[in-house]
Amino acid sequence: MSRIDDKKDMGTSFRKFDVDEFSENNFKEEDGDGGLVGSTDTGKNAEALISALKSAPLECKNQQVKDYARNVTQKILLSIKSNQIDEVLAQMDRDMIDVLMKYIYRGFEIPIKDSSSHLLTWHEKVYGINGIGSIVRVLTDSKRA
Repeated sequence: MSRIDDKKDMGTSFRKFDVDEFSENNFKEEDGDGGLVGSTDTGKNAEALISALKSAPLECKNQQVKDYARNVTQKILLSIKSNQIDEVLAQMDRDMIDVLMKYIYRGFEIPIKDSSSHLLTWHEKVYGINGIGSIVRVLTDSKRA
């Protein structure tokens, strides 16, 4: 019997856990005491993201500075849950959202573990607000994030 036939005979008994259990919507974070903590503070995350976008080193020639800013911004983006993105974006103007789109594309260029799907969610939301113009402005702008 071939190895493929062996796998067919196994059915689904090899599964040890329900993957749907690990959906982002079902995730509960525990604090040090083992109790449940409320959702992340959207206000602080929004503040941090806005601050990072306002201080983006777009004119800087030092690649290390740009890489550091990208890393910080990407960590902030990944710390904001998908259901909080609209609330955060509502606090930004068009220019700030364009800078955000630059960081989203930089995140696609240099992904970290499990970042691409979350960045795609950000991209979809930004596109919904600024449309194709945001993408064109980012791709044609010589000032990279």
